[in-house]
Formats: sequence, C-alpha cells, structure tokens
Amino acid sequence: MAHKFEIKKNKADEYVAYFKYNGETIFWTEGYKSKASAMNAIESIKKNGPDAPTEDNS
Repeated sequence: MAHKFEIKKNKADEYVAYFKYNGETIFWTEGYKSKASAMNAIESIKKNGPDAPTEDNS
C-alpha cells in the first residue's frame, strides 16, 4: 500500500496521526493526550477530507 495513516508519540508524549505516501510524511495532526483522540482525528479526515475544497492562494 502506497499510503497509510500512522500514530506515533511525539517528544511531549502526545499521540500524533501522520499521513504517509510512499514512506514520506505528507501531513500530521496536532498532538493528542489519548490515542483515541488521534484515531478520531483520522476518522474525521477520512470522512470530511474527500469533500474539502481546494483553495489556490498563489
């Protein structure tokens, strides 16, 4: 699979959800105190992301 979500702990001991494509981090979330909150962030991205508009500010 070329893309995936990954949850890791940061230096502040918080859970962070990373979205990776071909092993490269594309974006990541803020840090969460619980793993469940990081999982909820992933589910929100999956649910709401496909309909998000693209804004070109160039």
